[in-house]
Amino acid sequence: MTKKYSIKWLSTPKEGNYFAAYDYLRLLVSDDEAHAYCSKLEAAPISEFMAKDILRASGLTLLNSTNKTVQKDLEKIKEGIPLSPILLVRGKDKLVVADGFHRLVAAYNYSETCILKCKIV
Repeated sequence: MTKKYSIKWLSTPKEGNYFAAYDYLRLLVSDDEAHAYCSKLEAAPISEFMAKDILRASGLTLLNSTNKTVQKDLEKIKEGIPLSPILLVRGKDKLVVADGFHRLVAAYNYSETCILKCKIV
């Protein structure tokens, strides 16, 4: 029999997640816009979405589950270690995963219909 694990989430993202989101977003928009998005993300409430819906809305290609960072996050899920919420920005044409792509992929590999904790602006 396969043992099932539930995904646990931190109540707020780790401080470093906002820095990572800023670094990624400034590849897409100006530094000032990236900073503004991160400020809005910090103030945003936690939302919940299914892994498959986030992946579809972002248009991103799923990483292989053998990716080392994805494997680390899958191990955290199995061990019951809470993951940091995903940081999302609504773009003009698609959803931008500003931080948490590996956590998204790990959660999707766990169950495409699992609920992810996110902050979205």
